[in-house]
Amino acid sequence: MAREQNLYSASYLRNFVFGVEDSLVSTVGLLSGVSIAGVGARAILITGIILVFVEAFSMAVGSFLSEHSAEGYLRQTEAPFAFPITSGGIMFVSYFFSGFIPLFPYIFLTPGNALWYSIGLSLAALFVLGIIGAKLSKTNIWKGSLRMASIGGIAIAVGVAIGRVAGAF
Repeated sequence: MAREQNLYSASYLRNFVFGVEDSLVSTVGLLSGVSIAGVGARAILITGIILVFVEAFSMAVGSFLSEHSAEGYLRQTEAPFAFPITSGGIMFVSYFFSGFIPLFPYIFLTPGNALWYSIGLSLAALFVLGIIGAKLSKTNIWKGSLRMASIGGIAIAVGVAIGRVAGAF
């Protein structure tokens, strides 16, 4: 029973970290790319809101289906829905709320100024996520936080670069 509880806890942590990280990186990457491409503030906000809602639901469904499949595989029988529903719920909530971190500056600032606040807030949130993950897994806090912010930062840079290229057309 303790082993099964550890598997559930690890899965819940995995879904939380994946949801927050993917939401921050996907949302700030898209918003940065669209902003750099010269799209207006209203279009950026609408794009961001749609992205957060659609992706939070999509990620939750993906989490539910993959966790249900994995549990069925481990049990070698039809798995109950309670665990996969909880995992999907964690994914939805973590993705949904995290997506508004990079979107928030675009509500109050011009796209050019909001871009840098959005990136900065997202990198700071990734750093904090790395600290949380490291504390929960009892690993090195600095390594975890720097790894999370660095890898997330690379993904953000891809969105910025693509926005620059797309904006040139």
